[in-house]
Amino acid sequence: MKRSDRVFQDFVDAIELARNEVEFERTAARTAVCLGFRWFAYLRIVEGAPRLISSYPRSWSSRYFDLHYQQLDPVIRRARLDHDIFGWTSGAAAPGGTKDQRRFFEEAVSFGIRGGVTIPIRGGFGRMAAFTLASDDRGLHPERLIATSAQILRLVGLHFHTHLAARQLVAEVPLVDPVLGHRERQCLAWAARGKTVSESALLLGISPRTVSFHLENAKRKLDATSIAQCVAEAIRRRLLT
Repeated sequence: MKRSDRVFQDFVDAIELARNEVEFERTAARTAVCLGFRWFAYLRIVEGAPRLISSYPRSWSSRYFDLHYQQLDPVIRRARLDHDIFGWTSGAAAPGGTKDQRRFFEEAVSFGIRGGVTIPIRGGFGRMAAFTLASDDRGLHPERLIATSAQILRLVGLHFHTHLAARQLVAEVPLVDPVLGHRERQCLAWAARGKTVSESALLLGISPRTVSFHLENAKRKLDATSIAQCVAEAIRRRLLT
């Protein structure tokens, strides 16, 4: 298996397990470095509102949005029109743009951002996203990277987009609190007070096996992997008083 294939497989495994934006950012940042880049950036625009997840310097990201550079950025403007991966370099792109675009690229270079590859991603009803892998390498040749690794680079961008969208969709669905039985609440309540299964069984007048049964049911209903997590989740949802 080629190194790039291993990097991609590791990325897929990690992105499947990512549960929030911090974990998505960490996974993509690690993959970008393994593929020979310095940073990654995922910009999604829905109804004109931009949303960025990236490993760019925070000072650059803040300036980017403070000055509404998403409306000026030639890379994003091209991503709105193109349907396939493309490469870009600040030095090559700056001379052909407007004065504002040249200033934009000059500022990007001052933060070390010299070039990269971008994967445009189309959504319905005018939605769009762009996944970018960027570098501070003065000798970067994006066209060579695309010639040798276009398929994997495309897949990284598309996997990031689809898994993040799916995770956000799940997060937007209102949680319906599961109904815990009376015994399940009792067993969890004693566990919350630090009682062992045997101690809870004695206090409740049931067998340890029955206590374990009720605790396992509570874990399953609250999607917890341990009793401690189950107790914490029950308290968070105000299922224990």
